[in-house]
Amino acid sequence: MYNASCLCGAVTIEIHGAITDIIHCHCSLCRKSTGSAYATNGFVDTEQFKITQGINHIAHFEFKTGRKRHFCRHCASPLYSSNAENTKKVRLRLGILDSPISERPISHNFVTSKADWDEINADLPLNYRFEATRSIK
Repeated sequence: MYNASCLCGAVTIEIHGAITDIIHCHCSLCRKSTGSAYATNGFVDTEQFKITQGINHIAHFEFKTGRKRHFCRHCASPLYSSNAENTKKVRLRLGILDSPISERPISHNFVTSKADWDEINADLPLNYRFEATRSIK
């Protein structure tokens, strides 16, 4: 089982199964919705996806008919996406996970749309000095 939550902790989620087809998506829609270079997404079966707290704190944005991006209405953390054409799966934003996972990304997608300032697999130094902690409740 995996646990996940939004930045403010109002929404908590449990995943009782595998997270599949994990990708780093560089498309312009994912970049805009995350405010970052790319979004890391994976699929979860809806039967194994449970919102354990704060369902009333979840809002959504329907960019295309039937395709919703769900987020916390308080802290605006992107949580998952749903698609009316495939109700058996949700696309989870892996940044909300609180527990380690065994699955790993399988690819970088839509790299032709990547941010011009982003370098995939750049040889950047690792900085372990700073650690973000949740101080909002």
